[in-house]
Amino acid sequence: MDALKQIAQASMKKDAPVVNVGDTVKVHVQITEGDKSRIQVFEGTVIAKKHGGISETFTVRRVAHGCGIERVFPVHSPAVAKVEVVRSGKVRRAKLYYLRDRVGKAAKVKEAR
Repeated sequence: MDALKQIAQASMKKDAPVVNVGDTVKVHVQITEGDKSRIQVFEGTVIAKKHGGISETFTVRRVAHGCGIERVFPVHSPAVAKVEVVRSGKVRRAKLYYLRDRVGKAAKVKEAR
């Protein structure tokens, strides 16, 4: 079991992004199509953080063309090139699943000061 922990520690990112629930972030994801590779940006609100250690993930939600899209990103994945925090939000919950039911300005998160 200790050997597995050592392998996990070695494969973790040293500069893991610090994101909190409620933050609006831009996630730069490396997409590989055939032999070509490109960076795609996914911008939205962090509605959840789960697990910890090597398996830590965060869920980002955005509304595109009237349709809600959620993507789960592993923090330590090599496919996640960069995470930019656009603005930090002020929330009182660990999970913001209630934003799924809200539309328009009601789905906004207040900015932390």
